[in-house]
Amino acid sequence: MPKVSDILKRKGNRVTTVTPDTTVIAALKIMSEQNIGSVVIMENDTFLGIMTERDYSRKVILMGRHSSDTPVREIMTTDFPVIKQSDTVDACMQLMSDKHIRYLPVIENGQLAGIISINDVVTETISTQQETISHLHSYIQS
Repeated sequence: MPKVSDILKRKGNRVTTVTPDTTVIAALKIMSEQNIGSVVIMENDTFLGIMTERDYSRKVILMGRHSSDTPVREIMTTDFPVIKQSDTVDACMQLMSDKHIRYLPVIENGQLAGIISINDVVTETISTQQETISHLHSYIQS
């Protein structure tokens, strides 16, 4: 059964981070330049939360705020369940579905080890299923 560690091995554990005082517009520019949908908010090597495009649309635009004078600390999402590298991909998919979230921070020994997205979980699931199909196909032909 695939684990979170398999996802991090495939995609790496590099995350794009900003500080809590970074303006929303600066974070959005970074996200646009890197073609990503979220940034991690860190302070003194401590994970604080994640700002996503959804946070921007719901907590800035729809609330009539301005992205140039709103710090990410005011709109970031902070209430994530914590997962470990040893957790299964299936458990993460269930957790993301139950909580209606698209990102999960991976925490090991109190430190951020990476971030996985729903896309990462789906990609890993498809890859595992394709591998199983390939093995079954080989078995049938032999």
